[in-house]
Amino acid sequence: MHDRRKKALTSLCTMLAGAAVAAAMAPALAADISGAGSTFAYPIYSAWGAAYQKETGVGLNYQPVGSSDGISKLQNKEVTFAASDMPLNLVDLDMDSFVQFPTLTAGVVPVVNIDGIKPGELVLDGTTLASILLGEIKVWNDPAIRKLNPNAKLPSRPIAVVYRRDGSGTTFVFTDYLNKVSAKWKTTVGSTTAVEWPVGIGVKGNEGVAASVGGLKGAIGYVEYAYAKQNKLTYVRLMNKAGKAVAPSIESFSAAAAHANWEGAPGFGVILTNEAGSASWPIAGATFILMHKQPSDPAAAAEALKFFHWAYAKGGNMAKELDYVPMPANVIAAVERLWAGQIQKAQGGPLFVPPK
Repeated sequence: MHDRRKKALTSLCTMLAGAAVAAAMAPALAADISGAGSTFAYPIYSAWGAAYQKETGVGLNYQPVGSSDGISKLQNKEVTFAASDMPLNLVDLDMDSFVQFPTLTAGVVPVVNIDGIKPGELVLDGTTLASILLGEIKVWNDPAIRKLNPNAKLPSRPIAVVYRRDGSGTTFVFTDYLNKVSAKWKTTVGSTTAVEWPVGIGVKGNEGVAASVGGLKGAIGYVEYAYAKQNKLTYVRLMNKAGKAVAPSIESFSAAAAHANWEGAPGFGVILTNEAGSASWPIAGATFILMHKQPSDPAAAAEALKFFHWAYAKGGNMAKELDYVPMPANVIAAVERLWAGQIQKAQGGPLFVPPK
């Protein structure tokens, strides 16, 4: 691992240990930018917020409460923006008079705790993963898993499923993939931010899943990749749509996003699961920001837009260090045109015009 990336992950570890509680409990300062939602994106928003405050003096008060709770806080005007990993459709956006735009792409990864199995050693395909999560495959040395891993020393230990019990965009991305690879999953469980899991134990947040899987022998769960690396969890390689066993990485996330038609999707609502391509990671997804078209606090909204403009312009390297994929330049340009056209002052006209 490059020294720079190692430093980023080490400092992030310290932040994640205490910042989630502190951010959720401490009121934002008057000059701070307030947001809430996705734990998927929390590592990079924390890193961006710290760098932005150092450069501008303006802080970011971001509460990693999960996508559903973040949207609720925005609806109640408790925060200036919400972050969600499940894109809203145009009907829902219009109902709340929201604007939606993507900030990054990353990957959701299955993680396991099996004695003797190192990161990337275990291979699963979509059908087998779905069968585990449906409770049909109950032990790690099941024939279906052994067939995919003929050289692995798999124990007879029971499988313990860990899932998100809060409304989560990470869950949406993960279950959207399961919908596409398992007809039984699609008809019996489905895909949204919170589903009725057939088996397992529910915990809150990416950080809760990471801690539970890390501490429970025989466990399997799913987290955003930064949490897997940061907590030194054993990630699984997956068979993708092209039939290739791929590992999670910024390269495989980028491959999944390579042909996305961002500008052609309503509200930029691209979903990147089970994408074609031999190098594509099959459980990739974007994370999105939601804001009011006519904010009740225009000054706060303008400050938030300045922050995201700065993140697009200067935050790409920080994103890559944490294995997020920055948005392409054409998408950034389209997003900033959206701001100018739809996030308005009360008397009309754009709230924030990015500097040339």
